[in-house]
Amino acid sequence: MRFKRALLLLLLFILMIPAGVAPASVQAAAAPTIQIVLDGEVVNSDVPPYLREDLNVTMVPLRVISESLGAQVRWSQAAKQVTISQDDTIITMVSGQNSAFVNGSVITLDATVQTVSGRVMVPLRFVSNQLGVAVRWDNEAKVVHLYKDTVSPAPSTPASPAATPAPTPAATVTPVPTSIPTPTPAAPTESLPPVVVPTPAAGTELRGVWVSTIYNLDFPSTASYGKQAVQEKEFKALLDDVQAMGMNAVFVQVRPSADALYPSSLVPWSKVLTGKQGVAPAYDPLQFMLDETHRRGMKFHAWFNPFRANTDTDTSKLASNHVAVEHPDWVLTSGSQLLINPGVPAARQHVIDVIMEVVNNYDIDGVHLDDYFYPSNITLSDDATFKAYNSKKLATKAEWRRSNIDEFVRQLDESIHSVRPTVAFGISPFGVWRNKSQDANGSDTNAGVTAYDSMSADVRKWVKQGWIDYVAPQVYWSMSLSVARYDKVVDWWAAQVANTGVDLYIGHAAYKLGTKETGWQTSEELIKQLKYNTKHPEVKGDIYFSAKDLRKNPLGIIEALKSYYGK
Repeated sequence: MRFKRALLLLLLFILMIPAGVAPASVQAAAAPTIQIVLDGEVVNSDVPPYLREDLNVTMVPLRVISESLGAQVRWSQAAKQVTISQDDTIITMVSGQNSAFVNGSVITLDATVQTVSGRVMVPLRFVSNQLGVAVRWDNEAKVVHLYKDTVSPAPSTPASPAATPAPTPAATVTPVPTSIPTPTPAAPTESLPPVVVPTPAAGTELRGVWVSTIYNLDFPSTASYGKQAVQEKEFKALLDDVQAMGMNAVFVQVRPSADALYPSSLVPWSKVLTGKQGVAPAYDPLQFMLDETHRRGMKFHAWFNPFRANTDTDTSKLASNHVAVEHPDWVLTSGSQLLINPGVPAARQHVIDVIMEVVNNYDIDGVHLDDYFYPSNITLSDDATFKAYNSKKLATKAEWRRSNIDEFVRQLDESIHSVRPTVAFGISPFGVWRNKSQDANGSDTNAGVTAYDSMSADVRKWVKQGWIDYVAPQVYWSMSLSVARYDKVVDWWAAQVANTGVDLYIGHAAYKLGTKETGWQTSEELIKQLKYNTKHPEVKGDIYFSAKDLRKNPLGIIEALKSYYGK
């Protein structure tokens, strides 16, 4: 009888819980409600704030943070993540996570984000303190007093519901654990209009530009080190300029040298932002660039240099969590640079994990890799790696190297599309796969370097296997260069992607305009290339290297492109 009574009571309790509501939300909804007063004015809310008595934390709707404290707020339903920004402060919290990001630093939370009655609730004192708003708790009246414009009076009762003021970021900085996600992209918000990304008209080709960050080539400038406002202004100007030429996509290098232009739990901040690797800027550059690109209806592809570890061999200036410092056994000397050894399975997985950190946490349109796999014409000391990790018993090191890159591409493809099927995965290889003199399947060229032989990149195989969504070969030669004529190279690539479902974008050498190389003495060279591409329906668009070279307007290329694209 006791068992039946207990079972009946349990059943009645379950029936009383609304369908689809988590137990934590039920507990929160039943918690004591409180009142919030900001600078003497009562703050009204359609969902009342409440006190988490178990944690002594006041939870408030996200709308209160935006409307009363004047912060910008965003909620990503897919990632269950809140982003709050005001002035130079960016706060990121994820439902279920007991830590938050504040300007790239990790701070422990007393209470995580919750959803109650369809409203996102956040811990008030924590957010207020990060935004510079003073808080005083009146325990008897159950009132939270906020002081945005004045200094708060001394509390008459112990500071509750956060027994002590939340520590400042400087006092609580800890190494970023891998379980804490990086900030996610902008999503529909509670109080701000969402960023609208227009859908391109049917048949509209991709018109992209590469934005190099390595050596501060295209963005940001060295003069902007550590200056958020300057960097934001520079990127907006870059977008304005290239869009005015007819571009509708940017391929931005977010991983120039085993580092990041976003807060990462795996790699350090890039030195191109502040002048010193590992030093965090006051904002999330990737999120900003993504938002600004999407506001203009343009596509944003995150460009990763997969295996470059450093642009020189000096590790003394690298951050403590740089791969060359943490895993020197994964790193090879490659001429005057350092290379992450693709022959080490754990090293390859590390690179995949780094890329997936962005795929998981940002609303990017594509993952883009350049041609930096194995370096060409450089001797690498990877005999020991070949011996240790040749599980397939391949006869030659050349076969083994290609197998390593094959495995990397295949696994990255699977990783990306298992999480984000709509994210396009593409690679921009060296323009010639192989010469016909080397391989009957090769192109009618006589290139001294080939992707297959020099860089261990069997791109043709990746296309045929469907491991990539698009290929963007760097066809950086003119229509009149005999050893690798533009039209013959494009013909070959169009034939390779035919009936595969893999899109073909052609990479153009805007940087060669005005140089002495054959064919580049007039801007009409690029226009002739664009017109030639229309002969092949397989060519879905064009990408130019690079932004700075177009913006310099060599040989009047800006007006030529505007005229061609009908701008």
